[in-house]
Formats: sequence, C-alpha cells, structure tokens
Amino acid sequence: MTEDLVRTGSLPEHAVRTALLELLAAHGTLTSTEAAARLGLSSGLCSFHLRQLARYGLIEEAPATDGRARPWRLPTAQPPAAEEEFGELARGLEDESYQRWLARRAEAPAEWRQDEAFSAVVYLTPGELAAVGEEVRRMLARYRGREADPATRPDGARPVAAVTRLFPLLDQ
Repeated sequence: MTEDLVRTGSLPEHAVRTALLELLAAHGTLTSTEAAARLGLSSGLCSFHLRQLARYGLIEEAPATDGRARPWRLPTAQPPAAEEEFGELARGLEDESYQRWLARRAEAPAEWRQDEAFSAVVYLTPGELAAVGEEVRRMLARYRGREADPATRPDGARPVAAVTRLFPLLDQ
C-alpha cells in the first residue's frame, strides 16, 4: 500500500528518505531489505533512496558482515557543519512536504482531507523545553512499531508526517 502511494505520488519521495534516515538513527545499520521490511516498501525502492542519501553524504556504507549484504549507516564522523546542513535539509523537506499536502489536499480521499497543523507560543524554561520534546517523542513512539510490522497497522492507516519544532523566540 505504501509503495503504491509513493509510485502514484501521493507520498512524496522524500518521505521515504526521511523514514530511512530515522531508521538508521534508531537502528545503527540497515540493508535495503531490512529497511523495506520495516517500512512496508520494496527493497529496490529503499535501495534507490539509500544510494541517493549516500550520494549527498547523508549516509555511508557500513562494513558488510556476510560479504553479500550492503549495510548502510549514518556517517561515523559528522563535522558540526554537516549536522547543521542535515538539520536544514530535514526542515526543508518537512516544509516542502507540507506545501505539497496543502496544494494537493483535494486529491486525498474525503476522510483524509483534514490535518492537525497548529502552533502556539508558550513560556518555558530550558528544562521544560527539553521535557516537552521528550514527551512528544514518547507519545509518538507508541505508533513506531507499525512502521516495522505492517501487520500491526489498523485498516486504513497511512503514513502521516509528524513534525514538531520547539525553539526559543529571540528578541528582534
């Protein structure tokens, strides 16, 4: 089902790349076959996107354990500039994905035409800011198993982007 969404354009290609980066961050190393099993996609599609991520230096090949598999990992040594560039890339992909959603919302089935985009300004201490971030991550973690095991997904479940940005507002 997810593969059909990618092929038809209902799921932006970069969502696959973002999911692959998240898997690598969580699991260390993965082959395209392992990534495909966790995401419910084809190995070929995952392999293509892993190679694209490597092309731009966002991931690298990990040492193979059996000589045949081609494992991937996040770069072992990322200079601070590369980490900053990755953050900018991720935010740009999130923004692009949301703009695509807004432009194509009418194409979605009626029950999927709403979103839950919102923002708020709240006053927090640095510790509270970190705690809010951790609480959001913990809440979303309840649904992460569905990514690895398609059999656990309820009927009608689709990939949904969850983007949270918590940052202090600086004086102008």
